[in-house]
Amino acid sequence: MLIEVEVEARENCDYSLTRVYTAAGEQVPVRGVEAPGPRGDVNQCDVIGWSAAGPCQAYAVPVDDSGEGRALLIYGGDDGVRLRLATSSAPWSIADAGQWGEPCLLLDKDAPYEIGDSR
Repeated sequence: MLIEVEVEARENCDYSLTRVYTAAGEQVPVRGVEAPGPRGDVNQCDVIGWSAAGPCQAYAVPVDDSGEGRALLIYGGDDGVRLRLATSSAPWSIADAGQWGEPCLLLDKDAPYEIGDSR
């Protein structure tokens, strides 16, 4: 199965990305992930998909990445994914400076993540 990630730069993420990945397993709904933040520090984060209509489900799927071999792809809506520190209880919002957006995350294949509904 091919997974196309096509995200245009908008409010959630300030750069565009178009890539196609080959799934190497089943996708699962995801609500948490250990990922780098805006300053590069790795933290446990909540994750949600983001679309033109607002929050949506985020997914995790192992993929084949030509540069890295096997990797873990975290992806969401047409505006990418949105993250916040897992210690935050703030509602999801584009206006919250403690949250940040990415087109998707391509992580180490063994990166820990939490399966569940992210909406």
